Amino acid sequence: MRLPPPDHALSPLTGYTRAHWEAAADALLAAVTPYATEDHALYHLPGDHESWSGRLSDGLEGYARTFLLAAFRRDETALERYADGLAAGVSGVWPRIEDRGQPLVEAASIALALRLTRPLLWDRLDDAVRRRAADWLGDALTAQPWPCNWELFPVTVGGFLESVGHAPEASRAAIDRGLERIEAWYVGDGWYSDGPGRAFDYYNGWAMHLYPVLHAWLAKDQDLLSLYGDRLEAHLASYARLFGGDGAPLRQGRSLTYRFATAAPLWLGALTGRTPLPPGETRRLASGALKHFLERGAVDPHGLLTLGWHGPDPSVLQGYSGPASPYWASKGFLGLLLPPDHEVWTAREEPGPTEREDAATPLTAPNWLLQSTRSDGLVRLHNHGSEDARYDPHYTRLAYSTLTAPSPSYDNSVILDGDPTRTGIEPLGVGDGWAASRHTAGGGARVTSVVLVRGASEVRIHRVTGAPPGTPVRVTGWPTENAELLPALGLDDSLTGHITDDTMLFVALARLTVDPATRSEPLDKTASVRRPTPNEIDVHWQDGPAWRVTLSRDTVEVTPLVD
Repeated sequence: MRLPPPDHALSPLTGYTRAHWEAAADALLAAVTPYATEDHALYHLPGDHESWSGRLSDGLEGYARTFLLAAFRRDETALERYADGLAAGVSGVWPRIEDRGQPLVEAASIALALRLTRPLLWDRLDDAVRRRAADWLGDALTAQPWPCNWELFPVTVGGFLESVGHAPEASRAAIDRGLERIEAWYVGDGWYSDGPGRAFDYYNGWAMHLYPVLHAWLAKDQDLLSLYGDRLEAHLASYARLFGGDGAPLRQGRSLTYRFATAAPLWLGALTGRTPLPPGETRRLASGALKHFLERGAVDPHGLLTLGWHGPDPSVLQGYSGPASPYWASKGFLGLLLPPDHEVWTAREEPGPTEREDAATPLTAPNWLLQSTRSDGLVRLHNHGSEDARYDPHYTRLAYSTLTAPSPSYDNSVILDGDPTRTGIEPLGVGDGWAASRHTAGGGARVTSVVLVRGASEVRIHRVTGAPPGTPVRVTGWPTENAELLPALGLDDSLTGHITDDTMLFVALARLTVDPATRSEPLDKTASVRRPTPNEIDVHWQDGPAWRVTLSRDTVEVTPLVD
């Protein structure tokens, strides 16, 4: 991909400006054009990972997701192709929108693109094409979505159809129904669960906030914009801390092949004026994410986004992932809706939180602890509250980072008698440099886990109950040579211990860093650990405070320890 020369005067950290975003968008659009059918209604991108929806649906996905990119870019030449494709698609080429079918997802992208470009595309179409398109989209108003972010797809379609006067009552009903349903999943501090339960991931930003806020903004509904804007602003205050100093987002959650779609909520805050972030920091974080992936193989030699994270990587795919799925990354180009003279484009880049300070940031709603270190630019997420309904290594591990990927050998886990299962995660609180949770493991045993952090160091504490005496307990750490894991209490040098009548506490020291200066300090010197009573652990940080951790069957207390 050919990009302009870096501009380190305006963007000293990434070198990226609006011109780089425009060039990247143009290159991505140009690369997919040869794969369109003659009528431009379908984009059959190459790849050997066909989604469970089939080739026709995958072709629609290619159209819809790249159309969204063209809408953000507002390229009239490209939009003409998509207008032709729309006319053909709604004349019998596209599959119908049915209950819980993939076309419902793609209808939302098409509707949003049409709403954003109405004077350039929709208003220029023949009346007959508009009627057929509205009728095709109209099935989304009553189609049953999956109970998750899918509830917002009828909202998005309804918002467009209401704006053009099509089926206003049904459109309004779809909008109200979807917005009402997501209320049950809002848990505070700007965080939604992606459906019932506690599935926290990037869908918060690129779906749960994106669609309601954009709908309210486009509809000029100030009451809705106040409600959803407040939530977005609260979310961005912590969201900004999920990016490493190298621009990498945390590798956690599903659908990670959408990559720099992680920039979408950052731009959304600037677009609607609902962000706590300075404009230079917004652009730095967004450009950092785009640059991170473009420089690490996200685009193949043909200019196409691959199915993966950096390059092709099946470990981040789901059954619904097809060749065009990565083009939900188009959402990351939302910032192109902002005019070139907007301050988010003209302000000088400012460092993100990870570049400014070491921090241990508790996020109460998802029960996460974010541990970041300025010296190496790494962010580590200690997961004590997120779990998907289906087993997924991108949800169930105790920790994730901007450097590592979950391993098949069960990194960051507690393994009881060879069983690494972690289900039924219950949050037990987060605080100043600590987080705690409880889960079920090993055939019904209960594990209470606590992590305390300072700098790059971690103290990991596990209390096991309900396991038979003699059960082996092994703890694992970060899956990289840049990590350390040392036994502290109850574990031997292989990080394995055994349940006895009076020994159920297991403690290890961990560290993940690529900073040579940090690694030169012995890990076992950064903290000392002792066990004054069977259910208490005292942690003394070498260069900081001391804490007492009290673990009971149902609670965890972390209190300052005064000598």
